[in-house]
Parts: sequence; structure tokens; C-alpha cells
Amino acid sequence: MPKVFLSPSTQEWNQYASEGNEELYMNLIADRMEPYLRSSGITYVRNDPSRNVSGAISDSNSAYYDVHLALHSNASPESLAGKLRGIDIYFAPNSQNSERLATIIANNLKSIYPLPDKVNAVPTTTLGEVTRTKAVAVLCELGYHDNYYDEAWIKRNLNEIAKNLVQSLCDYFGIPFVNAGPVLQGVVVTDGSNLNIRSYPSTNSTIIGSIPNGATVTIYGNTNGWYVIFYNGITGYASSDFIVI
Repeated sequence: MPKVFLSPSTQEWNQYASEGNEELYMNLIADRMEPYLRSSGITYVRNDPSRNVSGAISDSNSAYYDVHLALHSNASPESLAGKLRGIDIYFAPNSQNSERLATIIANNLKSIYPLPDKVNAVPTTTLGEVTRTKAVAVLCELGYHDNYYDEAWIKRNLNEIAKNLVQSLCDYFGIPFVNAGPVLQGVVVTDGSNLNIRSYPSTNSTIIGSIPNGATVTIYGNTNGWYVIFYNGITGYASSDFIVI
């Protein structure tokens, strides 16, 4: 199952137009992403807020991740302070997967940002969180925080932005997006045989683990007769026909 390094901004000195700062609101978006990530079967690790960008890159590179996702908000040059609007999703130009992910994110954000023509996927050769990470990486500049309209959009749409970003990750990974719900416990009930854990909600998908009859599992989500479950260190899909809540 996919694994993401989630890296919201640590730049508390970037003040918003009215109140708050970049670190605060990007972490609020990341907080709201977590339930959707879990319910959709995407495991994740958050960056350490006490470390800078170099620390986030080092931590991301110290383990295997399928995607490194950096969350930021933008600021205009001093000569244009407060005048610019828009969303830029930065990708590594030498990585087809980075560009593909950035394009998916940008296209999906167009559906919730009030100026869709100002949402773009943009190549970068200078942003370290995109160019120096081993994982496929993108950096999202989710509006201009020195612009009152963009600031208001971010603050009023924290959950919608979070949900939209997770939907984009699901599109990229080719797995169903599952709406967040309560985390439940279930018991496997079979004829005595083990219950397969699969990489996709289909009996034709790869078996990545198994659960013995009578075992308790954690249930994160439910999609078309399959539960997104966690058991013995494995996140995957198991048939809901054989799990009793």
C-alpha cells in the first residue's frame, strides 16, 4: 500500500494578511488530511515541526516513501505585496511521475479554487523538497497568504483542501478514495481459514498478508464490500463479508 511523507510548512515567520501564519494553516490542512489518508489505505509520516527544510528532506530520504508531499502557501514579491493570487504545484522536470502527480493535484484543485485558470503545475530546479528527495515529490503553494482573498479561501476551506489533496493522491496511486469515518474494530469470522489482505479491493489483486479466524482488526474505511484494514503492521483491503464489527 502507498506510503507518503507529509511535510507541511515549518515557516511560522511567514505571517498571513490578517492573522496566523503559514506553519499553522498548512499543519491544519495536514491534520485534516490524516483521516482521509487512513480511510483510503495510505500510510503516512509527518515531518518534525522542530526541523527545517533540510531536516525534512533528510528524514524523508532516510526511509522509503512513494511520495513526498510538501504543503506551503505563497507570498508575493515586495513590489506586488497583496496583489497576486493563485496556486502553484511544483514538480521536478526530470521526473515523469512528479509531473504527473503535480498535474493531477492542480487539475483537482481547479474544482474548488475560485480562480481555476490560476492553478498551475510548474517545474522547478531550485526547491529542495522537490529536487533533493528520493521519493516522487511535489510542493504545493496553496494560494498567496499575503492576499486577503486567498487567505480567506484557505481558512474557510481547510477540510475541502485536505480532502481534495487526498483524492489526488488516490488518483495518482490508482486506488479508491474512501470518505473518512470512525475508526472501528472488527473480528474475522471465516470457516476457520485465514482471510486474505489484498493490495486493491478485488479478488484479482495481490495478496499482501493474511488474518487468522477470530483475530481482531482495525477498520479505517469501507468501499464496495471491502474494508480498509490494519492488522499486524499491514494496511490493506479485506472482504467485509468475513469481518464482524
